[in-house]
Amino acid sequence: MSSQTSGAMFLKAFAGLYLRDLRVLSRELGPFVLRVGMQPLLFLFVFTSVMPHISGGNPMAAGGGAAFGTILLPGLMAVAIMFSGIAAVALPLSSEFGITREIDDRVMCPLPVWAVAVEKVCFSALQSIVAALLVIPMAILIPAKSVYPEIHNWLLFAVVLVMSSLLAGALGLAIGSSVPPKNIGLIFSIIVVPITFLGCVYYPWAGLKQIPWLKVAVLFNPIVYISEGLRASVTPSVGHMPIWAILLALVFFLVVLGRFGIRNFLRRVIS
Repeated sequence: MSSQTSGAMFLKAFAGLYLRDLRVLSRELGPFVLRVGMQPLLFLFVFTSVMPHISGGNPMAAGGGAAFGTILLPGLMAVAIMFSGIAAVALPLSSEFGITREIDDRVMCPLPVWAVAVEKVCFSALQSIVAALLVIPMAILIPAKSVYPEIHNWLLFAVVLVMSSLLAGALGLAIGSSVPPKNIGLIFSIIVVPITFLGCVYYPWAGLKQIPWLKVAVLFNPIVYISEGLRASVTPSVGHMPIWAILLALVFFLVVLGRFGIRNFLRRVIS
């Protein structure tokens, strides 16, 4: 069989698996929108709509809902990307690797086993992109003072959005293929939530200059670069890391977490 024919078969099988997942998601569109939209909706409503109307409330929000909302917008997009990406990969894997071994049916498709893992990451990236884009109309409609994105470089925005979404899926793959199914809930409590709050989501990385040790420590957190990348592309008026450093870190963590997740996925499937 020629390499061209085998490549065509690979793409056809990969697309078939992707479309199958897309079909399943289309049947659960309502729960998906609620899952990815509820958290940013509540954050925006409380901190940029409710708090500015409460006397003696959050001084940062009360002083100017739009200013705080501008800082919050890319962070909430980062949270939506991260939680959607992890939930779209890690949670299904926890059941597929469970006692019923549903993963065995999936890996019987005419694809290398590693390609099944890659498809999961790519499909989760689509969900993360949708989740991030849903935050933008919320930021315009919900706050007391509407917050509009300042996208001057659409290419940068697209690159950061896609790379961040793939990184979230790779992290979900690393978690789902490494953690026993019974401990998935615990991982969200002791790892995912802490790295989110320390991921420069609700404050810019430059704002940590008063805490030098923390400013250095968070550099090992991949969510920091998702938040800063979106901050650089969606709200460039807010201080952010150099763009070259953000893109380099996104590539680095994507490669590291992707390789780690695929290796553990192969080990779990073959075992």
